[in-house]
Amino acid sequence: MSSEAHKNQSSRSRSPAAAVMKFQALFFFLAFTCMYLCLAQGSYGNCCIGYATKVKPGAYKHFLDYRIQETDGDCNLSAVVFTFKGFRHGKPRTVCGNPKDPWVSDVKSILDQKLNKMKA
Repeated sequence: MSSEAHKNQSSRSRSPAAAVMKFQALFFFLAFTCMYLCLAQGSYGNCCIGYATKVKPGAYKHFLDYRIQETDGDCNLSAVVFTFKGFRHGKPRTVCGNPKDPWVSDVKSILDQKLNKMKA
């Protein structure tokens, strides 16, 4: 066998192994990318991504509580998150309000009075 024929035969025998290694590298890259994206989405599960512009005054009686959402590492929007009576998809219903809106201040004060009466 000539040396050139030997080189061609040895390069052919190495190419399937190289293809397998490339496939494995691509597979692990895609798997880690999917895991990263799934974990990144999970960290924003309790953050508001927009504001309700207004709420009907009659709906105020259905509010149970509120919490302040700060712009920290997880959430990019400062908001007041109000919790409603009732559940949707196994989670309490919520409405996000802009802390600068007047209706948000009104509902917060109503809830503060309501919660203070319950504690007393």
